[in-house]
Amino acid sequence: MVKVQVLDKVFEPYLDAARIESGIHRIAAEINRDYAGKKPLFIAILNGSFMFAADLFKEISIDAEICFIKLASYKGTKSTGQVITAIGLDMDIHNRHVIIIEDIVDTGKTLSQFLPQLKHQQPASLELVVLLHKPDATEFPVDIRYLGFSIPNKFVVGYGLDYDGFGRNLPEIYRLLEE
Repeated sequence: MVKVQVLDKVFEPYLDAARIESGIHRIAAEINRDYAGKKPLFIAILNGSFMFAADLFKEISIDAEICFIKLASYKGTKSTGQVITAIGLDMDIHNRHVIIIEDIVDTGKTLSQFLPQLKHQQPASLELVVLLHKPDATEFPVDIRYLGFSIPNKFVVGYGLDYDGFGRNLPEIYRLLEE
């Protein structure tokens, strides 16, 4: 992996494809074990989780469904502090085992506002699977059942994560190079 430029910022290598794949394989094995016979519904949060959701779902060997919802709280490299729902949930989750797929949790605000909406619909269970978590940035703690990697509070792009809409197509994860 070499440094990459996305718009006006330079990013350095952080997590390579093999390490990401290994983390996904580990998470999928845990979910396959924990949800055997339960037919969970995965809800992937767009846009950032699309690569993670696709790769994870390919490793799910149990009966399961997946749907997508779009939530947004970022502009540039900073959270706006407001959660915007752009595409709503169109599946009935009452009495379903639900697993939310999220690319990254930093402040936790987005999920802290979204999860109560889901709990109100009375799923049989509600868990989070998250590729990246920034514990040092957490202001609104959420319970992450399945975690890929804990990372420092640095801005990252690639593997679905973006900087103002760009960089999602990078197959690996890069962090902002401090100048």
